[in-house]
Amino acid sequence: MPELPEVETTRRGLAPHLEGKQVRGVVLRRPDLRWPIPVEIENVLPGQRILAVRRRAKYLLLDTDAGSALLHLGMTGSLRVLPASTAVTTHDHVDFQLSSGRVMRFNDPRRFGSVLWQPAGQTHALLRALGPEPLSEDFDGDTLFERSRGRKAPVKSFLMDQSTVVGVGNIYAAESLFRAGISPLRAAGKVSRERYGALATAVKDILAYAITRGGTTLRDFISPDGAPGYFEQELSAYGRGGQPCPNCGRPLKFASIGQRASVWCAHCQR
Repeated sequence: MPELPEVETTRRGLAPHLEGKQVRGVVLRRPDLRWPIPVEIENVLPGQRILAVRRRAKYLLLDTDAGSALLHLGMTGSLRVLPASTAVTTHDHVDFQLSSGRVMRFNDPRRFGSVLWQPAGQTHALLRALGPEPLSEDFDGDTLFERSRGRKAPVKSFLMDQSTVVGVGNIYAAESLFRAGISPLRAAGKVSRERYGALATAVKDILAYAITRGGTTLRDFISPDGAPGYFEQELSAYGRGGQPCPNCGRPLKFASIGQRASVWCAHCQR
């Protein structure tokens, strides 16, 4: 599933092609993806001008005066801005026709993505309980420390909880914990304020760097221009179970934590 850097890369790639453009029409080739597509997407969005392309957690919002189209890529979704004459393929489910004469096309083979609607002045139910953005000033070690008190869940599960902080998925949780030297198995409530400060810094630095590198190329992710991300080549822990630790050379441990594949160094991470 695309994580925050991939979604932010997508947002930055789309924004110059969408902002200021009018949505002339919407073509739905099926009535639903993960959830039914609201009637507002066909009945309200056409005729509106896209004022901004924003990201909240792993959601993209196309803001207009009437409201916002709320898009999620799911596990296999992608968004491309293409000439309107581009041939439609099997998994091209939604076209947003733009005043530029191009279309933004939503392709999603597994249909776990979503196209939803947020009326102007309201916050969609999916966004209401989300924690702070990891790259914002609202997120720091103090935030993590205070939210973790009394929590017995593993710190990795706590970090991936979207009410704790948004957008830190499996890859970036593993990499951040490795850099901060914290075992993913440690109970969240047993991590000190100082170590949470190191973890928050690691999260910010790794996510910001991954964005500059175009995200992490997984099996299903490509950026809007079709180019892969390159951060995968620089992963220290994720996907490297059994391989030597980049720091000490000992084999990296591998196990499932909260039903997610986890890799860490038992020597360097405590």
